[in-house]
Amino acid sequence: MVVLGSTGSIGVNTLEVARRFNIRVEALVAGNNIELLKKQILEFKPCFVCVASESLAKLIDHPRVFWGEDGILEVIRNSSSSIVVNALVGFLGLRPTIEAIREGKTVALANKESLVAGGAFIDPKHLRPIDSEHFGLWYLLSGRKPKKMVITASGGAFRDTPLEKIENATLEDALKHPNWSMGAKITIDSATMTNKLFELLEAKWFYDCENIDAVIETKSVIHALVEFVDGATTAQMAHPDMKLPISYALMQKVDTPILEPVNLLEVGSLEFREIDSKRYPVWEIKDDLLKHPKRGVVVNAANEVAVSLFSDGKIRFGQIAKLTMSAYEHFSNVDPKSLDEVFEIDREVRSWCKKVSV
Repeated sequence: MVVLGSTGSIGVNTLEVARRFNIRVEALVAGNNIELLKKQILEFKPCFVCVASESLAKLIDHPRVFWGEDGILEVIRNSSSSIVVNALVGFLGLRPTIEAIREGKTVALANKESLVAGGAFIDPKHLRPIDSEHFGLWYLLSGRKPKKMVITASGGAFRDTPLEKIENATLEDALKHPNWSMGAKITIDSATMTNKLFELLEAKWFYDCENIDAVIETKSVIHALVEFVDGATTAQMAHPDMKLPISYALMQKVDTPILEPVNLLEVGSLEFREIDSKRYPVWEIKDDLLKHPKRGVVVNAANEVAVSLFSDGKIRFGQIAKLTMSAYEHFSNVDPKSLDEVFEIDREVRSWCKKVSV
């Protein structure tokens, strides 16, 4: 397999699965974490390596080192692997998903932005979900047609924070996820609930279901629920460990223990909460976005700009959602007819967001 984002949390877990099941790693693609990448190269001996920049590439002792977005695409073209794990963060992951599909490969997808921005132009039959929520839905569906699908949210760093303190919360505060440790971007997206907005869009494209929603489940034990026409609801429960969905994405069938089962007596009780737009303002556009899913490219581009500005100390936490929603309103007529238009709209939205936030 080819692993895009090998030094991130999904990538590290993917390599754990590869180690356990003796899966050949043909290529490692990373960003700036050169020290960890060097250790991965020594262990897995990939044919191809790719890093963020040419200057970083010079630090890697390997005969076939590539760099940048063009390098990622070159690695995908040169590889003979049938599966590409796309664990890249952000819009950067869209072109590699498209390229892998063009090359006839299956994409084990953890890159949300591929479907959020380009879902209308990507055939899901080429994809296998790595996100725990979409894996949970797949696990429950078993080929049946659902009446409604529900995914769960942790609630993020400000789930229990008094509302008046959220607007001016610090970066340090936003990175304190209540249930687990993830990368900075996704942790901030969890705090704003943008992450769950993206996952609803993903579910729509993955499973062609119109009736989708999300609720907060504070212990992150239940990942997905499916209602069927007969009135029954099934829930997928597992400890929040990405090795389970990764194993299925890579091997399709798993007949060996991956995780310890959930002990309901230890869990004790479960608590569900509604996602409140007073706490998570971006949730106000949820229903309209699901009616106009091609506008996901707008939401993603605006959010990436806003999170970057917040991380750099240039805007307050509360302004992340405000900038995203302003862009969504400003670009209300967006309706891309091709992937080329998706990339053009992405550039336009980013440029607009940077101007209005100055």
